[in-house]
Amino acid sequence: MAGRPYRTEAVVLRSFRLGEADRVLHLYTLDRGRVGAVAKGIRKTMSRFGARLEPLSHVEALLHQGSGELQTVTGVELIRSHHSAREDRYRLGVGLVGAEAMLRLFTEQERNPRAFEALTRFLDLLDDVPVRAARPSLDPLVLSFQLKLLWLSGYLPHLTSCAECGATEQALVGYSARAGGAVCGACSEGALVLSESGIAGAESLLTRPLAEAGDVGLGDRSARDALAVITAAYEYFGNFRLRALRSA
Repeated sequence: MAGRPYRTEAVVLRSFRLGEADRVLHLYTLDRGRVGAVAKGIRKTMSRFGARLEPLSHVEALLHQGSGELQTVTGVELIRSHHSAREDRYRLGVGLVGAEAMLRLFTEQERNPRAFEALTRFLDLLDDVPVRAARPSLDPLVLSFQLKLLWLSGYLPHLTSCAECGATEQALVGYSARAGGAVCGACSEGALVLSESGIAGAESLLTRPLAEAGDVGLGDRSARDALAVITAAYEYFGNFRLRALRSA
């Protein structure tokens, strides 16, 4: 059903070409969650707002809900461009992993202010994230962001005691998505094997603010273990893998 235009904050998560001059945008909005929209004429040289709707841009958009699934962008004002993140290959890789995680975990047109706040905070921190020698997918900021998205979407990994038997005195040696968290040796059959430092690192990333992700002091093994927990949760709960991780 067609509705009146409405104004909302939004982040551009993805865009792709449509026809000669248009683009389809995947937006995550403050007021309505994830929406799809068409930006008509955006690829024309004289477009009024083409440069404001690049992926990772934080904008205030005027959207019109027509009779179809896609809404139409009729106006846009830039809040934060995050241009510096897009211009750096490493930061862009980090940002694209976070953007795709948002797309895959929050698929409904449903308001979620906490998820929107986490997304904009992630992008603000991304502008100044230190460029590292490791792969972007192992960056502490994007690992922390994805763990928090799992929490906000209802898939909180339990990492402080055995998720299977509840034991608190046994060493945790793996992660079981079926059980919903870390498991002890007695409950580890079929679980993903993890290092003790990896489990502790993932727990620290989950519980500390995004701004402190870089202070956790993850080693390469710990970062890989945290990523393994995240990807296992994606596969078990959502039956998907992030495409961005293949190149990051």
